[in-house]
Amino acid sequence: MTTSGARRFPSDPDTASSDAMRPRALRKVAVAVAAVSAAYLFAPEGQAQAPGIELDADDIGGVVTGGNGAEAGVWVIAETDDLDTRFARIVVTDDAGRYVVPDLPDADFSVWVRGYGLVDSDRVPARPGDRVDLTVSAAEDPAVAAQTYPAAYWYSLMKLPAESEVAHLPGGLNQYVASMKNLACVGCHQLGQRSTRTIPDALGTFDSSVDAWTRRLQSGQAGGQMIGIAAGQLGGVPIRYLADWTDRIAAGALPRMQPERPSGVERNVVATVRDWANEKVYMHDLSSTDRRDPTVNAHGRIYGAPELSTDEFPILDPVANTATSFHAPVRDEDTPTTAETPPVQPSPYWGDEIIWDSQANAHNPMFDHTGRVWYTARIRGPQNPAFCREGSDHPSAKLFPTERSGRHLAVYDPETEDYTFIDTCFSTHHLQFAYDEDHTLWTSGGGEVVGWLNTRVFDETGDAAQAQGWTAIVLDTNGNGRRDEYAEPDEPLDPARDKRIRNGFYAVMPNPADGSIWGSSIGYPGAIVRIDPGSNPPETALAEIYTPPLPGYGVRGADIDSNGVVWVSLGSGHLGEFDRSKCEGPLNGPEATGGHCPEGWTLHRYPGPGFDERPEESVESSYYSWVDQHDTLGLGEDVPMSTANLFDGVHALVDGEFVTLRIPYPLGFYSKGFDGRIDDPDAGWKGRGLWVPSGDRTPWLMEGGKGNRPLVVHFQVRPDPLAK
Repeated sequence: MTTSGARRFPSDPDTASSDAMRPRALRKVAVAVAAVSAAYLFAPEGQAQAPGIELDADDIGGVVTGGNGAEAGVWVIAETDDLDTRFARIVVTDDAGRYVVPDLPDADFSVWVRGYGLVDSDRVPARPGDRVDLTVSAAEDPAVAAQTYPAAYWYSLMKLPAESEVAHLPGGLNQYVASMKNLACVGCHQLGQRSTRTIPDALGTFDSSVDAWTRRLQSGQAGGQMIGIAAGQLGGVPIRYLADWTDRIAAGALPRMQPERPSGVERNVVATVRDWANEKVYMHDLSSTDRRDPTVNAHGRIYGAPELSTDEFPILDPVANTATSFHAPVRDEDTPTTAETPPVQPSPYWGDEIIWDSQANAHNPMFDHTGRVWYTARIRGPQNPAFCREGSDHPSAKLFPTERSGRHLAVYDPETEDYTFIDTCFSTHHLQFAYDEDHTLWTSGGGEVVGWLNTRVFDETGDAAQAQGWTAIVLDTNGNGRRDEYAEPDEPLDPARDKRIRNGFYAVMPNPADGSIWGSSIGYPGAIVRIDPGSNPPETALAEIYTPPLPGYGVRGADIDSNGVVWVSLGSGHLGEFDRSKCEGPLNGPEATGGHCPEGWTLHRYPGPGFDERPEESVESSYYSWVDQHDTLGLGEDVPMSTANLFDGVHALVDGEFVTLRIPYPLGFYSKGFDGRIDDPDAGWKGRGLWVPSGDRTPWLMEGGKGNRPLVVHFQVRPDPLAK
């Protein structure tokens, strides 16, 4: 096992700041302001421009200066409310403080600056084609400067308990840390942004912050899950430390470290922020194209999965800047709905209102090669049909019958608007197409089994039972290379038999290099699992398992590159890299039960500070990792990327160094996945981009508060900060 470090964070780089947390709705800025403001220069199209800045009729550009001259590496935000969706395009200044916001729609914009060490500049009215020079001021003190730091810097102020306080956890303090990060708390919310590092007044008055947090964690329809983890699974320990954290911040505690301004290729990023759906729902993920061929659906609409929150599935048209939806039905009227789970305690934002109401509970969408969108979605209640259960002659049921499944499959055809149900004997969560002629759709979330659908057979026959299969996860512990009688998970390992394990798939990853299927198994320490389907699955399907060596732990979302190398988000604050070809010992047999290939692992520390007690581990709490197999963003083929859940964006590992694509406005951007698409392979950087949805379950905790809708961000990388 080897480790690599992220870019160093010195103790005294540029500081950051913000003045107010602004609402979404723009206040129209009177043109008269331009006549009296000394904060900028305004030059209409055709007048003299700053050296090196060329503007087209659909660009806005200029120079940003502060008290010490040019402000390099700060964000310039051009925002309009003239369109159907939110629309903000964000760029970064170059070494000379110059910027170009390219390719804007015909609308009235306000343009302003946000940057570390500064207070936000005044908002200046502008039209595409205008030259707008902006002046900014330094933050008056460190407290003001810290308001726009990424959440990671605030979350690092949290104290960690002593080992003795978490001795009830099998993994001790490591397991606790992973739970406070990507396995539980930051698995649904960004912690450390303004809304979570403070206690809302509407929550009420309490004798102590411990009481306040105990009450807060019971708010809303997810209150049972939150308090169950904090007070049950983790024994109440987090509540004491969350209370101490917010008490110290209220008393004036500030982050010990300051973030660096964007540099290098980070200054070439163009980010466009739109929104969809409504203020009471959230998105889990989106799909824009076929992962195997990212030119599918070029310039087309993007489809979201709103999970627990609604059955109105959102659609974004990024060309027209419109947001619509379609209603996803269920097959059976008695399908459960999330509205059956009321708030445990009133929400400080929504009171007793039941805001989530979904029967379909769609977790993930995925385009196929024909332009249809497949969803992991519920279509019925949990009881499986007869062909899944004991006594069935289905090949998979004869080997491992299943009684219940909580989420299934559905496919939507945008051309016909048909929504087709596919009843599955296995539960589903994530989904990915294999690189085969059958366009096999592999799924995760099946618990003790891994399931698949042969979509070619389903399209030809319409027979879901015939088209699907599933397999138990069986290790070849006797080492004979074939699947035999196996020991059950609760039985001792028997070197004469194979061994079934319960390391169900969370992520699912068809390997384009050899046809194997990989999955991540979340938990502590977690693992990644490889299944070789063989010639006749499930009879021939065999598994391998690999656990990360310390200091790595806390497996969550993962993906695979075109060479078969797996990349996984770890709760230890690392991007884990696993290369099976580096394993030196046997990959099966009685010793191959997880920890047998530490040499296959490389750990890459995410950017950002660590907790005081663990400075060597970044507090970054990445939810999911994805590999850009086809260079859809322009950083190169097979570049691994992770959701930067405490950094408002995405971390990309480029040549061993992390490049962070951050959304500085609105603060609190948090994602659970992303998708890359090539709209025009001949259009350079303009024809490529990464689509990233906000996935925090509480959009109202972002900057601006209630009224925020879930976001959709389009990241692009141009060759230099002034390219248009």
